[in-house]
Amino acid sequence: MLQLTRLNGHPMAINGDLIKSVESSPDTMITLVTGEKIVVLETLEQVVEKARAWRVDLLRETLSATDTAAALAQKAASSAAASAANIAHNAAPGNATDRQHK
Repeated sequence: MLQLTRLNGHPMAINGDLIKSVESSPDTMITLVTGEKIVVLETLEQVVEKARAWRVDLLRETLSATDTAAALAQKAASSAAASAANIAHNAAPGNATDRQHK
């Protein structure tokens, strides 16, 4: 969410995905994909920078979550492989599992 300020000084937040365009004429007017127009105190450049920073943070969080998920999947795969190897070893003739069933 982009934190902005209405002309009356009240803070507000806008979902960056809903911004269609931003123009300066002379006030900064944001047009949303819904057609709603919002006038804010921030300059066009400030709104663009806030939108860019918001998108960078969003992508960074997504990539971090993806990296974490990939690391967890790798760990689970390694653990599963180790368990399978252990089961195969114990099932081999002459090993612990075989002796228990005799």
